[in-house]
This record gives sequence, C-alpha cells and structure tokens, in this order.
Amino acid sequence: MDERVTEPDDVGQDSVRQRLAAWQARADQLAADTEAMSSQFEQLRVTKTDPAGMAEVVVDSGGALVGLTLTREIERAAPSVVASTIMSTIQAAKAELAERAQGILAETLGTESPVARAVAAQVSERMGVVRSADEQHDRPRRRTDEDEDNEMRVFGRVDD
Repeated sequence: MDERVTEPDDVGQDSVRQRLAAWQARADQLAADTEAMSSQFEQLRVTKTDPAGMAEVVVDSGGALVGLTLTREIERAAPSVVASTIMSTIQAAKAELAERAQGILAETLGTESPVARAVAAQVSERMGVVRSADEQHDRPRRRTDEDEDNEMRVFGRVDD
C-alpha cells in the first residue's frame, strides 16, 4: 500500500493550517473594520443651509430629517419657493451624507472591497443619490431578506 495515501502529509496539513489561519485573520479584520464603519455611520449627521439662508436642515445617518430651522428669509418668498428650497436642501444634505459615507467606507474597508462597493451602492440608493454610469456596472445583485438581515447587523440596528 502506498504510504502517501495512509500517512498524513505534515507539510500539506501545515499549509492548510496556514491558509486557514490567514483566512481567519482576514475575516477577523473585516469584522473589525465593519464594526468601525458601523460605529462611524451611526454617529453621522449632516447639517446643510440653502444658499438664500431660508432653511437649515439636519439629516441623520439614515437620511431622515431630524432638524429644520427656518429664518425670516422665508417671509420674502412664496410658499412654493420655501417648500422647494427645503426639499432641495434636504436632498443636498443627503448627497453630502452619501459622500461622507463613501469616505468612511474608503477609510475602513477600502475602495476595492466588494463589501464596500455593495454598502456604498445601498447608501447611495437610500439617499436617492444618482450613481454614475461607471458605478452602475458594479451594481449589487437583487436584495433578499437575508441581505436585509445582514444590513441591519452592519448598521447596528439589530442585536444578536
């Protein structure tokens, strides 16, 4: 009988152990980077004022309006102008939020990570930010219930 078949290959096992250890280290680093990203995302808020100084809006990390301050400048404008100014300022705040999120992603997960690209696409989509044609080709697959569960964990909204 051939000894190579029955005797364990110590060199092969060492190689497998090293690969597994390297894989585990990468997984641990990704988990730590994802936790850092999540923490920074949770704290993210953007305040934006329109050019005419009528309105100041504050949006939270999810893009929700959490603050609105109107100045006396609104008294000089038609209600429809005030409304459109508020809406465009909210959209500008969301666009800035998406940009800041991109910066957090670049710092924590890098720009080439498939995870970072998928999260960036989700953030942009949530904020209503139109992505460029170059970014469209990296569009992630259709979302599933599992994706939503994972997303909730990434953004720290579900305690396991």
